[in-house]
Amino acid sequence: MKRIRVGIIGANPERGWAKVAHVPALKALAQQYEITAVSTTRRASAEEAARQFGAAHAFDRAEALVAHPEVDLVTVSVKTPDHGRAVRAALDAGKHVFCEWPLGANTAEAEELSARADAKGVRTAIGLQRRFWPSVLYVRDLVREGAIGRLRSCNLSYPVPYMGARMPAYGAYASDAANGATLLSIMGGHFLDIVSFALGDIRELSAVVTQQFDTMTILETQEVIPVTSPHQVLVSGTFDGNAVLAAHFEAGKERGGTDLLIRITGTEGALELRSEPAELDPSDLALFGARGDATALEKYTVPSQYYGPHGTELRGSSYALAQVYAALAHDIAEGTSLAPSFRDAVSRHRLLDVIATASSTGQRQRVAA
Repeated sequence: MKRIRVGIIGANPERGWAKVAHVPALKALAQQYEITAVSTTRRASAEEAARQFGAAHAFDRAEALVAHPEVDLVTVSVKTPDHGRAVRAALDAGKHVFCEWPLGANTAEAEELSARADAKGVRTAIGLQRRFWPSVLYVRDLVREGAIGRLRSCNLSYPVPYMGARMPAYGAYASDAANGATLLSIMGGHFLDIVSFALGDIRELSAVVTQQFDTMTILETQEVIPVTSPHQVLVSGTFDGNAVLAAHFEAGKERGGTDLLIRITGTEGALELRSEPAELDPSDLALFGARGDATALEKYTVPSQYYGPHGTELRGSSYALAQVYAALAHDIAEGTSLAPSFRDAVSRHRLLDVIATASSTGQRQRVAA
């Protein structure tokens, strides 16, 4: 199969998601992909990125990258408020697009980008890669096969140490809710996607979304800036079939651990996903369970078939990203729909809007199918 030629917008050679996740994922899929172009906002950094990542072309303008004939797929790896411009340019050039989550700074922008992609007839992928964690895939099958009986409940807890009263300079833009990179959009989007993917759609919910700090201190400079983003998100809802959901996301949790924990109960068993040991960016979650008459949870070994054939040596989100890229390559070649797409992104954006509405009105909301 002809390799897919990738251009990465936002290929910072010093730090960032492109360097630590996208590039390793693409390198692990060398039979399917090659990185042919990179762009940053400065010529010198673009040339350094091209040298590090083995790209033939370096640009200081995203528009030049997407127009290049040796780019088939554009990866958008920039801050959320810049997603829209970069994705539009790539789509207008007729290129396939992989955009990091969130797709847009708001739902209206995500809907516009998804509709534009459909009109262009290109393939898309959205960076909701955590649904490809092997443990999540296994849990999805266990629940569907009835291994824990009828689903009764899911309890999700995710405290994070950042996005609170202090933040490194690179993440300061998240203080402004208008930029679209908040606790609700980032953590809520990623981990409610896991829950919905594994257990089914959320149909009704109530919510509390609240801001607790008026300012944020930039760690490197001690500059104090205003904050409009939320720090706590609580969701209580029901799935199809009347199983219940309780989800809690807490920003600025600097003490007492920041482990992700997802507890799932059924009429004939229970499952538990944990980040063990505490990691901000695990390659997978540890899985525990009990079935039948057992009351104590035991650690489960995820069967080998749930591990993708590519990138098994990778760690962190580069592993899951490699699985999305592998699915996208199959979609491009075979016309399938294995990778999470811009349409999936719109669905998750709309769910987050329902959560925000439930909180602002104080009324329970129905989530459209």
